[in-house]
Amino acid sequence: MNFDQAFDKLIGHEGRFSDHPDDKGGPTCWGITEAVARANSYFGDMRDLTQFQARAIYRQCYWTPLKADQLPEEVRFDVFDGAVNSGVVQSAKWLQRALGVIVDGVVGPQTLAACKFVPGGVLKCQYNGQRLAFMTDLGGWGIFGKGWARRMAKNLMESA
Repeated sequence: MNFDQAFDKLIGHEGRFSDHPDDKGGPTCWGITEAVARANSYFGDMRDLTQFQARAIYRQCYWTPLKADQLPEEVRFDVFDGAVNSGVVQSAKWLQRALGVIVDGVVGPQTLAACKFVPGGVLKCQYNGQRLAFMTDLGGWGIFGKGWARRMAKNLMESA
């Protein structure tokens, strides 16, 4: 899966504009929070953020820092999707815990090398297990947990 395919799949999870009063991210469009949009020089109304602008932000702020093109195909989307939900550093930590390597939140040479020694399907399950365990401890689980769990379940049920 390349970036464009991952983005199209992600948009299926994220949808258009939302501003749930219990969502700490505040106004969000295409899954991009207002804070992330502002940090990437978008200062318009969040309802007006285009999918083209969101795509550029996702590539620069999520896909590239994760070195997603170098991750195993089976876990590539999961790691990207996890970063969108919980941040790049947290997603990298779940990956590193799943691999049993030093957890520093940066996908670097050690993490990428370790990926070669764990079968992709096993890594996918271990990664999503790490993600789910983390998410169930979040304060927003009671409000958003069902949706988060369905999102992870969908990722697990779909092939790479």
